[in-house]
Order: sequence, then structure tokens, then C-alpha cells
Amino acid sequence: MRGTFEGTDVQATGSDGELDVRLSKSGKDVIVRGTVSAELSVACARCLEPARVLVKESLVALAVPGDAAAAQNGTDGGDRDTDDEQADIVSYDGETVILDDLVRDELLLGIPMIPLCSEGCPGIRPVPEKESDSGTIDPRLRPLLRLKKNPT
Repeated sequence: MRGTFEGTDVQATGSDGELDVRLSKSGKDVIVRGTVSAELSVACARCLEPARVLVKESLVALAVPGDAAAAQNGTDGGDRDTDDEQADIVSYDGETVILDDLVRDELLLGIPMIPLCSEGCPGIRPVPEKESDSGTIDPRLRPLLRLKKNPT
């Protein structure tokens, strides 16, 4: 799982995920159905601290032999109408079905758009500045500080 999310802000927690699939053969094609679940760590949308998110998604895919997958995806030069309702198409070598990319995509798509570390997360809080400590204030802004102290 750790290498799966390389290049993203998502990290796997200490536990491995779970993949439960059932494969059934239909001619040369293989129908893949199942579920994938994992606990992931992403940045909280409010405070940017790590938030643990449990993702559980269903998988449905059609695995077709490598040469048939090229024809299905339109890489053989033919025009192909895309249908939003169709299952994901994965190619396989005739014996081994590799689901790495499909599982990765389903896990990434299962992460909430606004992940929170907790419902009551207050978000990022500014660090209170001491007004008496003028050494931390940009010298160009000191006239504004004087206006703040004496508004008249």
C-alpha cells in the first residue's frame, strides 16, 4: 500500500487494506466484482493535521485479453463512443489479472472532498502576536502600528 500512493498527499496508515474480489470467466473475458477498504491518512481540510479516513468502495471491472483491450479503448485507430455507465476495462495477459491501478483509483476517489480530523476541528488558529514586541514587525509597517495605538 505504501508505494501505491506515491506522488500524492495520501499515506497509508499502519494497517494494510483489504481487497475482497470475485472473478468469473465469461469466454475470454473475466468479470471482476468486489470491495476494497483501507484506512488512509490525508491532510485535514481545516487544520492541515493528519486525518484518518476509512475508505470502502466497490469494484466492478471487465478484464479482457491485451489485444482486445486495445480495440475496446480505441487505440486500434477505430472510433469508439464512450459510455459513462460502462465498467472499467482492464487488460490481462490471458492468465494474470493485475488490479493495482484500479484499486488505487477507487481508493483515491473514495476519499472525501473535505476530509476532517474531527467534526469539531476549529481549523488553523493564528499565533497571537505580542504588540509590545516590535522587533518582529516589518519596519515598513511600523507607521500602521502607530496608527493602531493612537487612532486620533
